[in-house]
Amino acid sequence: MQHGPAVRRRKLGAELRALRTSAGLTSGEAARLVGWHQSKVSRIETGTSGVKPADVRLLLDAYGVSDSQLRELLMMLAGSDDTGGRHHWWHAYRGVLPPTYRDFISLESQASAMRTLETTVVPGLLQTPEYARAVTRAAVEGLSEERLDTLVEVRLARQDVLRADRPLVLNAVLDEAVLRREVGGPGVMARQLTRLVEAARLPQVRLQVLPFAAGAHIGVTGPFVIFSFSNTSDLDVVVLDHLTSSLYLERKEDLQAYTEAFNALQIHALSPEESLDFIAGTAAGA
Repeated sequence: MQHGPAVRRRKLGAELRALRTSAGLTSGEAARLVGWHQSKVSRIETGTSGVKPADVRLLLDAYGVSDSQLRELLMMLAGSDDTGGRHHWWHAYRGVLPPTYRDFISLESQASAMRTLETTVVPGLLQTPEYARAVTRAAVEGLSEERLDTLVEVRLARQDVLRADRPLVLNAVLDEAVLRREVGGPGVMARQLTRLVEAARLPQVRLQVLPFAAGAHIGVTGPFVIFSFSNTSDLDVVVLDHLTSSLYLERKEDLQAYTEAFNALQIHALSPEESLDFIAGTAAGA
């Protein structure tokens, strides 16, 4: 269990080590190809030291890695501001967003799929502007209107991943409490529920409602997110949000446990079709 930057260094190092091995090179041979000392390659591969995006590019070239999507992902893990010519928009908000939130957004922007259990509020990727404003104001006390506007702007900008050329595939299980909790007043909540109905009809979005009638379930311990990447499962990560920070779980046993938990929640939840009717019915009565 570590914070985002450490997880990203370890994952990047492990992937670079695997690519070197696939290329049939020892760490010493790789170092000679790029003009480094062997110890630098070892430190990068073990995640004990950071690595510049330019250094990652050198190693990928030396290993003959031509997969543009994989190169882009590994450059992102190295902290590149510009991978494949695409600027990371959230860097413009460095003065506003804490590092853990920026880490989360960077993973979200590069992931191919996201599985999330939400027990209290609507997922950020599906929030309306009014709902996002009400949630942010409640979660962070003492916000100025200017800072509040900025945080809502970021929340809405994140939603572009669902409209990209290769959209993020979102699988969300929502506890019934998410639909029943009135956020921002009846009008705001009614429009938010309508937005969920619209989102549930998108081909890249799968929503399931876990009704109160399901009783106690494995998700009572709290919400979580699982990010998956199309290039390699070795980069998958679980994110747990806390009041002041986020924690990242990268061990295979942790990933397996949360994946099994999410699969169990999907089994106990209403089907996507039943969930759509349930949300629409809740909206009609809101």
